[in-house]
Amino acid sequence: MNVRVPLLALLNRYLLDYRGLLLGVVVFQALQSFGLLLIPTLNARMIDEGVARGDVPTVWAYGGWMVVVAVLQLGCNGIAIYCGAKCAMSAARDLRRDVFHHVVDMGHQDVSRFSAAGLITRNTNDIRQVQQFIVLSATMLVMAPLMALGGIVMALAESFRLSWIVVVTVVVLGVVMAFIVSRMVPSFAVMQERIDALNSVTRQQLTGIRVIRAFVREPAEAQRFGEANLAVTDANLRVGRLFSLMFPLVMFIIGAASAAVVWFGAFEVQGGMLGVGTLMAFIQYLLMILMGVMIASFMAMMIPRAAVSAGRILDVVDSPVTIDFSGTRTDTPAPGEVELSGVEYRYPSAEETVLSGIDVRVPAGSTLAIVGATGSGKTTLASLVVRLIDADAGTVRIGGTDIRALAPAVLHAQTGFVPQQAYLFSGTIADTLRFAAPGASEEEMWAALDTAQADFVRELPEGLDHELTQGGTNLSGGQRQRIAIARALVGRPRILVFDDSFSALDTATDKALRAALARDVDATMIIVAQRIATARDADAILVLDEGRIVGLGTHDELAESNPVYREIIDSQAAAATGEGV
Repeated sequence: MNVRVPLLALLNRYLLDYRGLLLGVVVFQALQSFGLLLIPTLNARMIDEGVARGDVPTVWAYGGWMVVVAVLQLGCNGIAIYCGAKCAMSAARDLRRDVFHHVVDMGHQDVSRFSAAGLITRNTNDIRQVQQFIVLSATMLVMAPLMALGGIVMALAESFRLSWIVVVTVVVLGVVMAFIVSRMVPSFAVMQERIDALNSVTRQQLTGIRVIRAFVREPAEAQRFGEANLAVTDANLRVGRLFSLMFPLVMFIIGAASAAVVWFGAFEVQGGMLGVGTLMAFIQYLLMILMGVMIASFMAMMIPRAAVSAGRILDVVDSPVTIDFSGTRTDTPAPGEVELSGVEYRYPSAEETVLSGIDVRVPAGSTLAIVGATGSGKTTLASLVVRLIDADAGTVRIGGTDIRALAPAVLHAQTGFVPQQAYLFSGTIADTLRFAAPGASEEEMWAALDTAQADFVRELPEGLDHELTQGGTNLSGGQRQRIAIARALVGRPRILVFDDSFSALDTATDKALRAALARDVDATMIIVAQRIATARDADAILVLDEGRIVGLGTHDELAESNPVYREIIDSQAAAATGEGV
């Protein structure tokens, strides 16, 4: 596929809103190029008609016009650069906005297609490459053809007899630049891929720094980072070598062409067929022509890299989102009720279904616990209820309405979710709690914290104003879980989903938390649990095994009649007493 197609598509989409700025770039670059082309001719006339004849008024006249043209040319160039820079910044802003909003709408499997590190690179480095290309295009791409073509016309007007030097020089320079550009095109794609890989390694290491230190893996991880870093360096060096080869070759060609003009032009001057000023003007026009060709070639090198980045950006912006949030219904005839009918789910590219034949109804105000072995589908089921993913078959209903038909705002207002990994954003504890309920008062936040057994917040000197680091890493795992639970509670949703959210709590805190939830919270609760102690007091317990329901009932009923549930009880009892070790 033509590498320029994604770039043209992206520019067509994001620059058309700034037609006025683009028109300003073209008009003022054309004016400044015209002034640039006019100065050598004025200089030639000043020398041939003024200096050579000793006519001082003519020298002053042409010199004055040169100053006026130079000032106007400078002003036009400044305006053109301003218009181009503003256009580039505005387009980059729009790109970042669209990429961010599209990523926010993505489901987990959508993000996995690109990887978090790849999405970060696209929203930073790739957009910067496109922005830089737009800026350079505004300052160079318009001017380069005007300089080259205008220089050819003006040079021929000054001396047609020396035009063969122009033709030979342009052809040689074009061949050299085409050779270098053709070698650079594949290098830019490799460079972006290796930047993705480096970002991925860096992100993993920063996120898992505690694990790395715990297992004394610093040397191995340093080596892994070094290899990724070296790969990026090699890709940059490959491009850098071509750049370093380009400029000496270009300067040699320009120098050789200038020497040829002086050598052959001297004979023309000696024979009286060419004036000294005209010869100087011809040299200046030749330099303009060569500079125009060089700038165009330089932009030709920028196009492949910008095109690669544009393709990567459009891959994200135009990627289909697996979850369609276009639902508009706001009615929930059975508030707080959750029902799954014939639900099946298979992860993309997986051979087997994760969930199959799931039929369960959770009455409003009741508590359903979900237990099962690792990989039995507990988290997947919880994710379906809060619509982090959509079922491949069957229906999930919230409040009696198909979850896919509900308006997103209605769904999110009715559900509260506490994931396995209690991720907290940087900011104060109050900021974190208001993430779920922007208008929450201090009394409501303290009530949620008390229910979540987050008493430690009262002992902090700043209380609700205590600053959290990104991810809440300045708190313990249990403290992060309790803050995350309070965040879900402060919004007072009708349905609460806890995805193994008590795993970092000790047994006493777990028991106190469940008692507080039963006492203070009037909501339907779905609790994914690893410990039987967490699930035993639920109104009903759902037992999953390999993605299928193998039991549904109270703790006593299942303990007596369900072999899978009985096996879980026995294994946890054995672990608690040290048997079976």
